[in-house]
Amino acid sequence: MRDPSSSSATPPPRALLAGASGQIGRRVLARLLADGWQVTALSRQQHPAQAGVAWRQAALPDAGPGQGFDAVLSCGPLDLFSQWYAATATGRARVVAFGSTSVHVKGDSPDPHERDLARRLGQAEARLAQAARERGAAVAVLRPTLVYGAGLDRNLSRIVALARRYGGVALPHDARGLRQPVHVDDLADAALAALALPGTGDGRARGYDLPGGETLDYRQMVARVLATLAPPRRLWILPGPVFAMAAASARLLGLHDAGAAVLARLRQDLVFDDAPARRDLGYAARPFQPTAAMFQPPLQEPALPATCR
Repeated sequence: MRDPSSSSATPPPRALLAGASGQIGRRVLARLLADGWQVTALSRQQHPAQAGVAWRQAALPDAGPGQGFDAVLSCGPLDLFSQWYAATATGRARVVAFGSTSVHVKGDSPDPHERDLARRLGQAEARLAQAARERGAAVAVLRPTLVYGAGLDRNLSRIVALARRYGGVALPHDARGLRQPVHVDDLADAALAALALPGTGDGRARGYDLPGGETLDYRQMVARVLATLAPPRRLWILPGPVFAMAAASARLLGLHDAGAAVLARLRQDLVFDDAPARRDLGYAARPFQPTAAMFQPPLQEPALPATCR
């Protein structure tokens, strides 16, 4: 850990952090501050003053200037960040940006919106790499699997919310697709490790898939989540045709927005190799041992006093 008071002659390193108020960005921000960085944090909302942080109210891709930083990090949408990066002078600052393993699995989805997402993620990675080469900067793209742990995800936390409301959730009997849920703290650790990679300014673009430390099937994963609740909620296992009718009815009623492609993936294995991340980043993700607190949304931040607005 850096000690910013250790030398009055050496200023602390400076980082620009996009998506600082998101589920991963919050944890990355905390680690940067603990490591002695001065952070300019981007968020669409206003935030109270915080030691070591200069909040900049902005939304990608119009995030303002990028000069004067030792590192630029993005925990927001990769396509929007890549547009800002390609159009904004940042010098040779190291870049660490979060993408998604969806770039691997949704390119041939029957859902055109999912295919478009995979296309945009691939284009964003290529755009970052090209801009980095032109600047002689190093880029690391981190691709998480199914993220949990901060109560802000749109997967397991949404399942918990449905279970609390209706007493349980239903799955088809063959929802056995393999998953590797990854905790936000492991992702934040990987981001800080990526900042320390050798070869800053070498113009290289590296990509790392970041799965969780345990592989289990979808039914096991959901059952383990429901068991954390008090009282535990039920997991109803339905025959395929019955589940399809129930899911369609629930969608019409506005109880969920999962389309046919999402439901089909319950049966698909989504497993990724973390060997490159273990080799380069010392990545060691934890096994899936959820608690109820991991799916509880954080408290709202206090409003800024009128004098600070």
